[in-house]
Amino acid sequence: MLRRRRSSFSIASSLIKKHLSSSSSSTPKEIPTLYSFLQPSIFSPLKITTSQQQSPIQSTPQTLTLQHKTSLETTLQTSLDTNNTDEAWKSFKTLTTNSTIPSKHLSNSLITHLSSLKDTHNLKRAFASVVFLLERNPQTISLQTVETLLNDMRDANAYAPAFALIKAMFKNRFFPPFGVWGGVLIEISRRNGNFVAFLRVFNENCRIALDEKLGFMRPALGAYNAALEGCCCDLESVSDAESVVETMSVLGVRPDESSFGFLAYLYALKGLEEKIIELRKLMESFNFDSRWVFFSKLISGYVKAGRLESVSEIILRSLEEGGGGSLSFGEESYSEIVKGFLQNGSTKTLAKLIIQAQKLESSSIGIDSSFGFGIVNACINLGLLDKVHSIVDEMKAEGGSVGLGVYSSILKAYHKEYRTTQAAQMVMEINDYGIQLDAGTYDALIDASMTNQDFQSAFSLFRSMREARLSELQVSYLTIMTGLTENHRPELMAAFLDEVVEDPRVKVGTHDWNSIIHAFCKSGRLDDARRTFRRMVFLQYEPNEQTYLSLINGYVTAENYFSVLILWTEVKRRVSVDKGKAPLKLNHSVVDAFLYALVKGGYFDAVMQVADKAQEMRIFVDKWRYKQAFMENHKKLNVARLRKRNFKKMEAVVAFKNWAGLST
Repeated sequence: MLRRRRSSFSIASSLIKKHLSSSSSSTPKEIPTLYSFLQPSIFSPLKITTSQQQSPIQSTPQTLTLQHKTSLETTLQTSLDTNNTDEAWKSFKTLTTNSTIPSKHLSNSLITHLSSLKDTHNLKRAFASVVFLLERNPQTISLQTVETLLNDMRDANAYAPAFALIKAMFKNRFFPPFGVWGGVLIEISRRNGNFVAFLRVFNENCRIALDEKLGFMRPALGAYNAALEGCCCDLESVSDAESVVETMSVLGVRPDESSFGFLAYLYALKGLEEKIIELRKLMESFNFDSRWVFFSKLISGYVKAGRLESVSEIILRSLEEGGGGSLSFGEESYSEIVKGFLQNGSTKTLAKLIIQAQKLESSSIGIDSSFGFGIVNACINLGLLDKVHSIVDEMKAEGGSVGLGVYSSILKAYHKEYRTTQAAQMVMEINDYGIQLDAGTYDALIDASMTNQDFQSAFSLFRSMREARLSELQVSYLTIMTGLTENHRPELMAAFLDEVVEDPRVKVGTHDWNSIIHAFCKSGRLDDARRTFRRMVFLQYEPNEQTYLSLINGYVTAENYFSVLILWTEVKRRVSVDKGKAPLKLNHSVVDAFLYALVKGGYFDAVMQVADKAQEMRIFVDKWRYKQAFMENHKKLNVARLRKRNFKKMEAVVAFKNWAGLST
């Protein structure tokens, strides 16, 4: 079976090779072999002469005695154990200068230690040491040490010595598995945009793997795809891509969707339609489950080449072949399509493409999966929200229908950017087209409007919800009421509540009226608070302790104690059982507020009524507070003179003083 697959790919590669045309690519300077420790910085890609390419440790060799060698190695080990880097380096240099290579363990320990410090100077030392040992005794170096050093070079973005190190290993027939170093070179090449250097090392590695028959040096598929990506997307070289494909065939590596995708991109970019046709046939022979990578790369190539007609053709063909299912393109593909069309001033063409796609798309696909949604969403992600309007206008001009998916994406963007006025206007437009938005969309837009303090848009959106006969209104209702409360707009709360109070889908409670009354009282608008209270009672919402407490505090602040007396008359009636209704349950806060206000106002008969009711309901009252209020407001009150003018009031004053403990 494996032999058959290799044969199939050999045929495939030969067919590709047959149609490939030679192309030249610009060749940047090769990364120099920088390992001379004497150079100021091995991380600078400077050209090095032959005389400079020498071992890092140079001197006239001398012969060390066994005792001296043992002493130096002991010093080296001790220095490493105590992190005395300079002393360790000095011992290593002395040993190597005198033609003595430390033990494998010591050599690798030193290199690992120098590399772990992660500064340029010690990375430079580690690099020089490895190259020296490779030239003198490659068996001294362990694979783990090489891997560690390369990873630290990657972290330091030292691409020049990383490539130089691999070349030095190949030169000295030290052949590490591709997995030890390949990933590092791929990453560092992408980071520095130096793919040519990687491709040369990659090709050399593959040659060695074939010539030496070393299976462990054979790159994995991911590495081949990285090489293909560089050839196709960076170098845009058909000949280099052909070479990689041929190597894959020889080494028996089976391509995947990404392999064909990179080739598709290159062929689309170069306008090689015959090769694209051949490539599709080859894909069929491999029986891949998905072709979306292939289609996406084709589109990328066509967009870059400015061939928008081919882009449209691929998209529509993809929908036809997929039975109208959703296009599995990623955000990157949609963004490329948008950029390609808009940069060429082809808004109208893009709008037509969306309409054509809508006709092919299955009615069963989700809103977020339509082609139109993908385009609109890409515009938004690219910061081109205003361009969306141009696309929508062109779609309408062409007689197309703007689906809910398109509108939903725009509304989400408005919500995210708090462009609430435009959102409200678009909702009106959507309603005119008979398109139904869900409650969640309304809730999100209303929340954004309230956050943006765009109250009129919030009201407009809520009216649209009601007119659309949506059953779930409570979330947005609470959002509006809460927002108006936090922004101290009781007049808007009252108007809004009056508008929706009879809608059975909105659950209005006493607490809603209380919020309005409290806000009016707090702002000193007592007439509005009183009107709201009357409206509340008229609509048969039962006032509670909080209702009365807000009104009392508002009247006291305005020193309108007569209104407190009138309010007590209402409460006194409701405290008793009235026509079978449950009596109002007074609490300490309300009793205290009434007593304090009525004492300050001088309505002592009502004060005693409240005191009697508190005693009856076993509510504790702090009489000291009312003593203070009396002394502050009525200490000059003459009871004898009051007896002649108003005997009943005099009796109430005496009763209060006796109750409060003010009698002498």
